[in-house]
Amino acid sequence: MSLTATERARRIKIIIFDVDGVLTDGTIWLVPAPGGTSAKVDQHMASADGVGFGVSSATMMEAKGYSAHDGAGISLARIGGLKCGVITKRISETVATRMRDLKMDYVYMGQAFKMRPIREIMEKEGVTLEEIAYVGDDVIDLPVMRQVGFAVAVENAREQVKAEAHYVTKHAGGYGGGRDAVDFILDAKGILNNCIETMIDESNPISPSMDIGNGVERA
Repeated sequence: MSLTATERARRIKIIIFDVDGVLTDGTIWLVPAPGGTSAKVDQHMASADGVGFGVSSATMMEAKGYSAHDGAGISLARIGGLKCGVITKRISETVATRMRDLKMDYVYMGQAFKMRPIREIMEKEGVTLEEIAYVGDDVIDLPVMRQVGFAVAVENAREQVKAEAHYVTKHAGGYGGGRDAVDFILDAKGILNNCIETMIDESNPISPSMDIGNGVERA
């Protein structure tokens, strides 16, 4: 007999998220660095009347937007004793900085095939696939979602991904979808309300240790 989503979520010890489209809305902003456009861009614009097709600039910066609700969800997950991580195909300084802020246990970037880091996490943590949850949004996530114990699709996920998920969040990626996944798992374990009360209790010694950082490595 197949397990319900709640039964699957109850067994989870580790939550792994995709980044683009899950912890963000999938938009990738490319903006000029503070130094302005590169000489290559200036030369191209001068020769092409300002039309920038085909331009490659070394001074472009990547920017993404992250949800504070998801950040609080990561803190709740840690209070609940869960490990958290991300696996993403892109390599981005914005991802590295935000994941330091969130004190993620595992950060894998540049991963086109995501089962390799999943297996590595399993070996390090001594857990089974049934004890891992994965939150995804696109077909690149399907190989992992088909094998883990609890597969979650965010509301904005591709239809093929939603069809194979055990649970679909109410909110979209970048707008609280990650938080929905955390809340569902903690609620399935019967500890969501306790985790919330711990987070907001200033006198609880656990609460300060859950504070989100500022993106700076500390000695």
